[in-house]
Amino acid sequence: MKEMELQQLAERVISGEALSKEEALSLLQIEDTKILELMNAAYKIRHHFYGNKVKLNMIINAKSGLCPENCGYCSQSIVAETPIDKYAWLTKEKIIQGAKEAIYRKAGTYCIVASGRRPTDKEISHVVDAVKEIRETTNLKICCCLGFLNPDHAQALADAGVHRYNHNINTHRDQYEEICTTHTYDQRIDTVQQAKEAGISPCSGAIFGMGENDEQRVDIAFELRDLDADSIPCNFLVAIAGTPLSDKKELTPINCLKIIAMMRFVNPTKEIRISGGREVNLGFLQPLGLFAANSIFVGDYLTTEGQQPLDDWRMIAELGFEIEECAL
Repeated sequence: MKEMELQQLAERVISGEALSKEEALSLLQIEDTKILELMNAAYKIRHHFYGNKVKLNMIINAKSGLCPENCGYCSQSIVAETPIDKYAWLTKEKIIQGAKEAIYRKAGTYCIVASGRRPTDKEISHVVDAVKEIRETTNLKICCCLGFLNPDHAQALADAGVHRYNHNINTHRDQYEEICTTHTYDQRIDTVQQAKEAGISPCSGAIFGMGENDEQRVDIAFELRDLDADSIPCNFLVAIAGTPLSDKKELTPINCLKIIAMMRFVNPTKEIRISGGREVNLGFLQPLGLFAANSIFVGDYLTTEGQQPLDDWRMIAELGFEIEECAL
């Protein structure tokens, strides 16, 4: 695909025309030597809807390990042998202290994440208490990622002031059982719908590099479009020692850039976040990702280290971009 064709494709997307799956696939299969032309076209779309703003998000791992699910990528799962910190819920005070750290890191959204299949009534109450106090004392937006939701729990979170709920579809429907067998793909879709029905902004994305092919990557992007996720995290597998997927290494930095660009073309108006695996998989090319994406995590992830906040701030500034005060 020539540069002029890419620019014309971007113009069509900006005008409101939806890409076909064939066109999206052609973006993933573009020659590696054309990567700058692809990112330039993706930037045209990104700039139209988001300018040069970058949204920062910070995670706190409020409950670590001890998870009964067997997700093959996760160091917190029941099948993982990874030596990680394992602990029950952090106190409300520690969760609130984390919010102060998010402000220091210039994050607009604070993400409270907990391992496990689904929260109990007691755990929801614990989160609600913390969220209410954070909302009363800061301007942070709150995202939660606590596992499967029922309608009552979703409504309780919404009433407390939770703005966004993350529950990723993780991979392609057809290969879900190769990644996890303790729950289904449809259960994940249902939780996203529960959040939406409670009035919470849905966040859902995927982990790329777990054996899916290019056609399946396109299907994932279209599934997220149909799901109408407001925020789409693009995670790239970190092959963690002690997990079933510890030997997988399928991605190159340019593969990752193509995926991010394709996601922007398919979901032009959505927040596209470069999430877990950014530093490991994009390496020195990670600044280029922000020409398509408009959001990143700042600081560490759940059980893996992230880039230092100062380096993220510097990267954004040297690109000529600006940190957005609020991530929603």
